[in-house]
Amino acid sequence: MKPAAATTMKKWSVTSPGAQHLKLETAPIPTPGDYEVLVRVDAVSLNYRDLGVVDGEDGAAMPFPCTPGSDFAGSVVAVGQRVTRFAEGANVIGTFWAGWLDGDWPPTARVLGGSLPGVLAQYVVLHEDWLVQAPRTLDASTASTLPCAGLTAWFALVEKGGVHAGQTVLVQGTGGVALFAVQLARAHGARVIVTSGSEEKRRKVTELGASYVIDRQAHSQWDVLAREYTAGRGVDHVLELAGGENLATSLRALRQGGRISLIGVLGEHTMTFPSVPSFLTRPVIQGIGVGHRRALEDLVRAVDAIELKPVVDERYAFEQLPQAFEHLKRGAFGKIVVQAN
Repeated sequence: MKPAAATTMKKWSVTSPGAQHLKLETAPIPTPGDYEVLVRVDAVSLNYRDLGVVDGEDGAAMPFPCTPGSDFAGSVVAVGQRVTRFAEGANVIGTFWAGWLDGDWPPTARVLGGSLPGVLAQYVVLHEDWLVQAPRTLDASTASTLPCAGLTAWFALVEKGGVHAGQTVLVQGTGGVALFAVQLARAHGARVIVTSGSEEKRRKVTELGASYVIDRQAHSQWDVLAREYTAGRGVDHVLELAGGENLATSLRALRQGGRISLIGVLGEHTMTFPSVPSFLTRPVIQGIGVGHRRALEDLVRAVDAIELKPVVDERYAFEQLPQAFEHLKRGAFGKIVVQAN
């Protein structure tokens, strides 16, 4: 006799600001409507912004109680009426920006785990347009890292930056975006310089393919070394992941006409740099807010083509979300993943 289908699931909810208010709850499995699919969530990749959501600090100002989490991989278990993009059994990943399909960012686009309910649940219902086919070469844990961290690096380097062989890319830190940037830049034939304050992480990122590593604690003016490594020319592209006054150092490391991608901030939410050197350097400075669905589909094809393996620092069981968040706060080498099923 075939067992009855499950009707309930586990999901995480935060009832008021603060990780101490995270609760693992039981809820009904949702039903897809027109143009919607029901996805069994297999893995959720955590981002630093998730900490802000839980603490009530994210700009989306989610109402409480809410379910956090934006990046996941899973499989389609049911489809609603009028669904044409996916069938039952399809392996999928979500898009970070729900509703940004291509071209310019539309004001109507929203973020899962931001202004939309998050994905730290065993099942979610989503519009079919908010999903893409998962890579064939990755399992759910590694595939879940693509929607935000992977796509951010791809959008900065490939979609907007046109990275190519012979260039030098400078990456700050060893988090998820940074390590994707190392792998993607190397895959395109570029050299990579990485700044990090951790000796162990500098060793690991060298093994991953970085050409040079700089101890940013011992060398606060790391732009001097960056210029030495490029024979005085300066780097072609800086992924600015720190913000604040660090942007001025990035500018000094840049070659004339080079590019700075503004991606992250650590602490202060303003960036400052000297005006006259910027006039002389003639930089292209562009903000990167993850990317659209079409670029994510391009990334998926690239991942399969080059067999890129995202770096996952540690995997946690679904019930261990609080421990996973603590690991994220301490700092990770790559991504932290929570396995939902």
